[in-house]
Amino acid sequence: MTPAAPWPPRPAAQRGGGGTADTNGPGLLLAEPDVTLAGRAVARFEGAGVSVTVCHDGAEALLQVGARHPAAVLLAAPLPVVGAARVTELIARLNPVPVIVGAGPDGVEEATAALAAGAVAIVARPYRIEEILPLLTGGKAAGDRSADPLLVGDIELDPAGFHVHVRGRSLNLPVREFQLLRYLMQHPNRVISRPELTRALWGTDALDSNTLTVHIRRVRMKLRDEAGSCCTIDAIRGLGYRLECSTDRTPAPSGA
Repeated sequence: MTPAAPWPPRPAAQRGGGGTADTNGPGLLLAEPDVTLAGRAVARFEGAGVSVTVCHDGAEALLQVGARHPAAVLLAAPLPVVGAARVTELIARLNPVPVIVGAGPDGVEEATAALAAGAVAIVARPYRIEEILPLLTGGKAAGDRSADPLLVGDIELDPAGFHVHVRGRSLNLPVREFQLLRYLMQHPNRVISRPELTRALWGTDALDSNTLTVHIRRVRMKLRDEAGSCCTIDAIRGLGYRLECSTDRTPAPSGA
């Protein structure tokens, strides 16, 4: 699910005091307790022509929504003072606007509750602007299919709704594992290098090499053991990883 109405880009915001971008009209309200993450996100949104108002907890977010009437809201999870799920619920009741939730490893449960309360999507935190912009515009740039549902083999993945189904059975994945599976499904049957995956998912090449291995192993086991998928993630020694699907519904084990 994406916002019903397009949100045209606005001129770049001018930062005001207290880390808040001073907007001249509806834009994005970002509720992010980490000042560094907020600053980076504002710079990237401004570069894309999106005006941003920043606040740092859920109570302040509710006040700003009522005062500024933003076109959309991006909430960090976890969010202090008032949690993301409660903020989403109150926004839907009092000032209905699209709410997106950015979840890190420690915010998955809160983000999932916010989705149940009416958020339109869960995205990764730290934020990837190219992932968020299609949700804000209610559409996609020409040729951009990043928010489209994906179907590879017996796996169905809905990026906007944060759902994964294998032959109709729901598969629950934390945010980073969801992002990993989505990236592999966007490039099926292609060998993807470790540096490409770490840049796409973490935005950096400086990542503990074991981190990606652990995430790959978890997604592979969930596809194979929990869902019985015909798809598996193969490790191609010295090159990277490849998502492959076969007609055999009992995929062979593959080492990381």
